[in-house]
Amino acid sequence: MTTTIMTKTIISKISAAALMFASIGGIALAAGHIPVQKYKTDMGEVLADKNNMTLYTFDKDSDGVSNCYDQCAQNWPPLFAEEDEHEGDYSVVARNDGTKVWAYKGQPLYLWVGDSEPGDVSGDGVGGVWHVAKPSMY
Repeated sequence: MTTTIMTKTIISKISAAALMFASIGGIALAAGHIPVQKYKTDMGEVLADKNNMTLYTFDKDSDGVSNCYDQCAQNWPPLFAEEDEHEGDYSVVARNDGTKVWAYKGQPLYLWVGDSEPGDVSGDGVGGVWHVAKPSMY
């Protein structure tokens, strides 16, 4: 086999492998796009958004119902979702204002404006009704 043919064969195989890898990667991204992950904090492992900001639950919410609006939602921004989805313990809850929010085991998820750095957990216990969302809850 000449050098030119060997080079073309190698390039062809590398290109095919790269295309296959890209296709597999695209499938993985499409199936795993829930914007929630686990993150280690001083309180142990918590649920966090894609920027590692701690997520919280609200005692005044009921399973699948968000009750944080107006000033509450300004202080506790919901983890908004684009469309209805469900994957494992994660789902999307429709809110009264027409928006959608991610939920973990039916509990809507929120951020806290008082947290400024990834891993902050300063919202835990606020008003006795806000709690860090943990992967082991419920």
